[in-house]
Amino acid sequence: MRIANIDNRAALVFGDEGSERAVDIAHASRGRFGPELPVVYQAWDDVTGWVAEQDTHALTGNSVPIDRSLLRAPSPAPRQVFAVGLNYHAHAAESGFDSPTHLPPVFTKYASSFTGPDTDVVIPAGGNVDWEIELVVVIGRETSNIDEADAWSHIAGLTAGQDISERVSQLRGPAPQFGLGKSFAGFSPQGPWLVTPDEFADPDDLELGCTVDGEEVQKGRTRDLIFPVSKLVAALSRTVTLYPGDVIFTGTPAGVGVGRDPQRFLQAGEKLDSWIDGIGALHQCFVADPGAK
Repeated sequence: MRIANIDNRAALVFGDEGSERAVDIAHASRGRFGPELPVVYQAWDDVTGWVAEQDTHALTGNSVPIDRSLLRAPSPAPRQVFAVGLNYHAHAAESGFDSPTHLPPVFTKYASSFTGPDTDVVIPAGGNVDWEIELVVVIGRETSNIDEADAWSHIAGLTAGQDISERVSQLRGPAPQFGLGKSFAGFSPQGPWLVTPDEFADPDDLELGCTVDGEEVQKGRTRDLIFPVSKLVAALSRTVTLYPGDVIFTGTPAGVGVGRDPQRFLQAGEKLDSWIDGIGALHQCFVADPGAK
């Protein structure tokens, strides 16, 4: 099952890549579910049960083409957002750190930075803006103190995300500002939709990557996560309660701009294209800050 946020209304997605069509969940369920995404996640088990009972042919008969300009983040208003650092060995090394052994560093990205998959992003004046393609997890059930073996049953689905990062404000002292440096407007594009775990042959082994103006800068597989999805969710649940709709950025593979020699950062006029197999693509165009002098 795939669920999209189309102009802040929950929709089921059908069809092949490039020809996807949508069915509004609130209309199809006669008002039982939705229309907002947070309401759908609060009733996740009921929603998935209802979808399983539907005649797919009948549903798709009322579908409409998807206008990607209307797509928003699949979980636009989570109670909590978790972002995980140094969760691939090669990325930890390029960042100058040892690989984590207990739990990777966990910080937040603020939901005001959330957008859909196709956007223009303003480069903050004086900033060094970097890319970080990441697999993003959305929680489907209230989750507390669970075992790793149970984690996938608490996950609504997966989507693609960019943890866009402004390195100057992130790293300047006296202590790093990870949350703020990664939460400028437009710095958390996600989508194009949520895909439930059962749609993948192996949800723990997905290829992901990104290009800048067509040049490949990152490519990896989620099987190389030091702390895979199930271990991350279980570990977080032992400290905090996770709620339906909560968002987890799981970490980025090697190839970020700050880790290169010489370092490379995004410039106005450049385009960042990102993708995860089985989910879809993100497209960001970068523009200069109109207020910069």
